[in-house]
Amino acid sequence: MNDALSAPLFRRIGRIADEKGLRAFVIGGYVRDHFLHRPCTDIDIVVVGSGIEVAEALGRELKTKVSVFKNFGTAMLRCDGWEVEFVGARKESYRADSRKPIVEDGTIEDDQLRRDFTINAMAFSLNAGTFGELVDPFDGMRDLENYIIRTPCDSDTTFSDDPLRMIRAIRFATQLGFDIEDETFEAIRRNRERIEIISQERIITEMNKIMLSPVPSIGFQLFDNSGLLELIFPELSALKGVETRNGKAHKDNFLHTLKVLDNVALKSDNLYLRWAALLHDIGKPRTKAFDPRTGWSFHGHEVVGSKMIRPLFRKLKLPLGEQMKYVQKLVFLHLRPIVLSEEEVTDSAVRRLLFEAGDDIDELMTLCEADITSANDAKVKRFLHNFELVRRKLREIEEKDRIRNFQPPIDGELIMQTYGLAPCREVGLIKEVIKDAILDGTIQNDYDQAYALMEQVAAQYGLEKKE
Repeated sequence: MNDALSAPLFRRIGRIADEKGLRAFVIGGYVRDHFLHRPCTDIDIVVVGSGIEVAEALGRELKTKVSVFKNFGTAMLRCDGWEVEFVGARKESYRADSRKPIVEDGTIEDDQLRRDFTINAMAFSLNAGTFGELVDPFDGMRDLENYIIRTPCDSDTTFSDDPLRMIRAIRFATQLGFDIEDETFEAIRRNRERIEIISQERIITEMNKIMLSPVPSIGFQLFDNSGLLELIFPELSALKGVETRNGKAHKDNFLHTLKVLDNVALKSDNLYLRWAALLHDIGKPRTKAFDPRTGWSFHGHEVVGSKMIRPLFRKLKLPLGEQMKYVQKLVFLHLRPIVLSEEEVTDSAVRRLLFEAGDDIDELMTLCEADITSANDAKVKRFLHNFELVRRKLREIEEKDRIRNFQPPIDGELIMQTYGLAPCREVGLIKEVIKDAILDGTIQNDYDQAYALMEQVAAQYGLEKKE
């Protein structure tokens, strides 16, 4: 018996199809992932006939809700932790100016032919007489065994019809560690301009899957090699290349960025920490400068880069809430621990870093350690040793001063109340002096000491307490 179909659900679907005189197959990702020994909770069922009819019959038997999407000819239900989608077998044709297909009823062969890649076109029969038989007209099994991504029909047609498939090819190659077959890859190059008709929402869904892959740099290298990168992510493409002047060169910031991304991926599955890694040097092209005496510099690239995050997230259709602010913060602060590690680590500098990074300090340190990509082993070893000193100091200061996310004991409300002020510049200045004094260690994070300093600063500004 085919162990991919050992769950009773598959026999049940096959029986319903037999009773209705229809052919039914499980197709696509579930079949592929069975052979790759990957978990899969999404099951796609193709019925030669009405998929909705079979789904509704199954829903009645299982006493579960069936969601029907008549416009698309699909139905979906949930069962035993699976999400099962039913569709009628169909064939598709496309117009050149749209990725919306003209759809007609078709055979199982027609349905397999419209699939994106051979490894996603394999199907298991569910009917009693042929239960568990593999239907594989395009040698998807051979491509699985050879780690190949290939289209089932002419690659130009496949990618021109639905250009998102170009990005999906790169996504599968990245996730699975497969190679894209040469002719298929050349077709991506030839059709890359077609990506312009695809919505950014669909592109970012695939890009996030690439970001969460074990070695995400593979995907961005393939984007670059195919010519897609400059079309879908010109800001990242702008990092490419090395410029030499007077015999002095800077590193290739694109290759460096991909190395940092992979280093972070080894340590964390946090999607937005990975985005921070990908974008940490995004401000470098705008800040690049050459000095004949000192060579190349990128002064302030962390400030410029952090300001680029919001418009970039908006353009890429990434969320603009806390995730965006988190990436913005890490890009802004990513040089701070490196500077600390190169200098004597003072309590004051560590307090300020803890205050600004707050609960994200550990991820910031992970990013900074990943940012050390020198080919000089001694240099890397020295940096990582110094980072360990910074981490130790962070722990000591945190235990002693509890500075992470601290709020000074004197707030603006109390200052205004005490001196009968409306919101004004002096209130902000007094607050800033108190905050700096605590971070510098001049006073402790203590109400009485902060109150005394408030009185002292207020007197300097000629402020008198309200009677």
